[in-house]
Amino acid sequence: MRQFLIANRHWLGFGFLLTFASAFGQTWFISLFAGDIKDRFGLTDGGWGLVYTVATLASAALLLSRGGVADTVRPARLAPLMALGFAASGLAFAFTPGLWVLMLALVGLRFCGQGMFSHMAMTAMGRWFRARRGRAVSIANLGHSAGEAVLPIVAVALIAALGWQATWVLVAGVLVLAVAPALATLGRERTAQSAAVATEAPGMGGRHWTRADALRHWLFPALLPILLTPGFIGTVVFFHQVHIAEVKGWTLAQMAPGYVVFAVLSVVSGLAAGWAADRFGPHRLLVGLLVPTGLGVALIGPAEAVGTWFVALGLIGMTQGIGASLWGAFWPAVYGTRNLGSVRALATVVMVVSTAIGPGLTGLLIDAGIDFPAQGLGLGIWCAGLCVLALAVQSSAALGVACAPRAASENAD
Repeated sequence: MRQFLIANRHWLGFGFLLTFASAFGQTWFISLFAGDIKDRFGLTDGGWGLVYTVATLASAALLLSRGGVADTVRPARLAPLMALGFAASGLAFAFTPGLWVLMLALVGLRFCGQGMFSHMAMTAMGRWFRARRGRAVSIANLGHSAGEAVLPIVAVALIAALGWQATWVLVAGVLVLAVAPALATLGRERTAQSAAVATEAPGMGGRHWTRADALRHWLFPALLPILLTPGFIGTVVFFHQVHIAEVKGWTLAQMAPGYVVFAVLSVVSGLAAGWAADRFGPHRLLVGLLVPTGLGVALIGPAEAVGTWFVALGLIGMTQGIGASLWGAFWPAVYGTRNLGSVRALATVVMVVSTAIGPGLTGLLIDAGIDFPAQGLGLGIWCAGLCVLALAVQSSAALGVACAPRAASENAD
């Protein structure tokens, strides 16, 4: 592993920086400003959730139409351009004069952060690596965990010291002055062999699948609920953290260390899952993917001590770590690498849509008198049912062949 890290630090660093900087467009970061936004525009939990849902759905549609550019535009050019758009959206969010501008700013933040930054990182890892793809994906995804561990505490401190709008100005400055130049340097192609490697890595049936091919086959529709659920649950838990604090009588300061637990277990499970994906095949991780999240979300309802919140976040973090490594290795193995950006964009859109549906639906239930902790048990039962579906999908012979482990000698990872 040490030799692998040293030899590939440049390209792994590109993926890590993208996933780390994607934090500024993730729900858990934006939700830190929910109180200020609701006060400014007089929004209820349901109203704020609806605005967020519409904006996230719009960003998903934009990603579906533009995500394929990751197949045609060089990373060293595409990533800095997205960073500049990201910064502009952050400034618009800080100084929005009305709901329509707020909506557009949220579309930009969600499209750039949760959408394209994460999408570009995983597309690059899937194309640049093969035999050690699972490990490359898990290492690049450490940026997500690093952001979740560090940025909430930093952001809360900055909001207290500078105010929420000045915090977003600082975020925009970091994106323009630090992130964009670094991505331009790190994003050069791994080797001159990268295009050849992509051609030599077909998916199921020895084919390079297009987006249309994937939609017509039974596998992708069968995976939809499994794809939707982790993002749905992870998003609504973070999105409604202020509401949960009010229901439970906790403070955000008391709850903040839970992010560290979430990040640590996400890192550990992600690295373990990356190794397991290379060793046994990524499809072997499907059955266990939702078990930790199901247990975690169910725990929130009866929780009384804030320590239970830490346990719940840790379990949810385990699913996030496993899922990041699983899907990053799964899509190129199953559908090939020639059209990887286009196919991954479709999968990413599904996950983005889940994060859009969650805040709106659960926010309306909260307005109707069903608090989020009370919703947790139902979500836990839903996860248990999907484990059975995952077992049926995993048993596919064609999937097993496509995801069979490959020897490291097959490509110079």
